[in-house]
Amino acid sequence: MDKEDLMWRIAAGSIFLIVFLSYYFIKINYTGIGMINNYLNKREGKTLTEKLDKKIKSGNLSTDYEVDKTLEDIELLELNTINLPIVINISDLNSSDVRIDNNSLQRAKWLLDKLKGKGINVILEPYPWIANGSKYETEYNPTDTNAFFNNWKNNVLKPLIDDIAIPYRVDALNIATGFNNLEKYEAEFSDMIDFTRKYYKGLITYRTSYWTTANWDDEATKEQVAKLDEIYDKKLNNSIFSKVDFISIAAYFELTDNDINSVDNLENALISSIRYNRNQEIKEQIQNFNDKWQKPIFFGELGFPRTTKASVEPWNPYLSNSINNQEQANGFEAYKNVFEDEPWFLGFSYFAIGKEDDEKMYYPSDETVDVIKQWFND
Repeated sequence: MDKEDLMWRIAAGSIFLIVFLSYYFIKINYTGIGMINNYLNKREGKTLTEKLDKKIKSGNLSTDYEVDKTLEDIELLELNTINLPIVINISDLNSSDVRIDNNSLQRAKWLLDKLKGKGINVILEPYPWIANGSKYETEYNPTDTNAFFNNWKNNVLKPLIDDIAIPYRVDALNIATGFNNLEKYEAEFSDMIDFTRKYYKGLITYRTSYWTTANWDDEATKEQVAKLDEIYDKKLNNSIFSKVDFISIAAYFELTDNDINSVDNLENALISSIRYNRNQEIKEQIQNFNDKWQKPIFFGELGFPRTTKASVEPWNPYLSNSINNQEQANGFEAYKNVFEDEPWFLGFSYFAIGKEDDEKMYYPSDETVDVIKQWFND
């Protein structure tokens, strides 16, 4: 072998090594690509970083969102973040078989392509779509929990990380939403979060549901009050929240029994609720999560329907068919006044945007748009 041939072999070997190491660093080494993505997101001007020092002003997209309408709504409400749902098909409330909906996946990619370079933070959410959307995730209770956790990790989280979160530089991943019947499996949730962190280097959260307590003092309701307190205490002390970067809450707290309310009345109800005279200390109970876990609190869903009785059951768009745009706006203004300036409060995600029609009772009225624009702008 002559000297020139040897030099060519060395050069070829060096090129191969460089190519291989580059491929490993970028495509296989999740830590490496995570570092690159976090750096690029900061350069783009995204504000949802590991410091959690900027308020989140987000919008939850309805599962049937339209891409162009979503872009309009981001601008309309002056949002810096979106909560992007990927539909996860589940046949019934007891099934452990979970599958990513391909149409939802492809539409998400289309939207994310449109958002490139705009500095909009993205929270990715696998959204349980149970029995074609007819059942709530809060009622989900798979018969085979071991199969569920295994399937959720390998058939939902890992593919979403590889197909969406990494290539599109997603800022945060909401690993699950409102699985009330599964939150007791703390070790399995912990394992699921550890599994996710192995591959995904952005922020991680879990969105828990709102809760109810009551301060009734009569003998007839003593057991009911104790049971509600027990449920709240279990939620507050759940070790799931030790594993996440910030705590997400679906803030559909029942505030009053009134058809319509002043902003002051709703503010007072957030301190001590009026609904059924429960006197639930909502703000204090929320702050307890920050005190306990030293994690910022994010309202991962905050919504009121555009109707009278919006504060009675904010989670229920069908309680009244009487349109009242101002009542919706008053709900958001009350939350703004009570929570906006709290140092432990990370922000909120408006439910819901991305599509507007007569059935979308949570879509913001003009009055609500004016209120949302004021959040974090003072």
